[in-house]
Amino acid sequence: MEVSEISLSDIKRILMGEAPFSFLLEVVIRTLIIYFVLLVAIRLMGKRMTGQQTLTEMAVMIGLGAIISIPAQTYDRGILQGALLLVLVLGFQRGTTLLYIKNHRYEKMLQGNETLLVKNGVIQVSRLNAAKITREQLFAVLRNKGVTQLGQVKRLYQEASGLFSVYTQQAPKPGLSILPGTDKDILQSQSHPDEALWACCSCGNTEAIPPPGSDPRVCKYCGRQEWELVVL
Repeated sequence: MEVSEISLSDIKRILMGEAPFSFLLEVVIRTLIIYFVLLVAIRLMGKRMTGQQTLTEMAVMIGLGAIISIPAQTYDRGILQGALLLVLVLGFQRGTTLLYIKNHRYEKMLQGNETLLVKNGVIQVSRLNAAKITREQLFAVLRNKGVTQLGQVKRLYQEASGLFSVYTQQAPKPGLSILPGTDKDILQSQSHPDEALWACCSCGNTEAIPPPGSDPRVCKYCGRQEWELVVL
């Protein structure tokens, strides 16, 4: 189409492009066919495709979206090409899964490993930063698991799939409160069991130190100097 042929008053071109209006019905038919083919393909890929996806599964889902768009909307393209691409993607996904089963090394190479974010009530700050997760996002995950302070946490992992696994202490120790500072009522429900035990506001490391202001101490884990009383 030449630039001179472009006009804001050309409603048909704006709405339909160069396709005839009769193509609207064909779009509906194409979409229905591709939709059911896509459902069958996802069903054959397994239950993981409808849950939390791994990296390769996410790549497949994005690829499926790109595959179905052209045959569904382009009037000069048939739908068989799209169906063939869906079959090829299905074969690729099944082949990759089989490769993972036979050799876990390839799975770790492509999917990555779990990341330890909290160890014995202390945030692993460098790993948290590498995972591009903020402290507030981490605290939200813990609060969702019923955790109110870091001393309750033995281990927190971010799995390769992006999910979080939390393992709590059988006998919780005092730690840094992770409750929202704006909720004064719930904060008042937490007790301070030891007036000499303080928690680093950055990583949750606990130490017996003088009150802040009299003898500032650098945290041995994260290098910060902000402290607050532990809670239980």
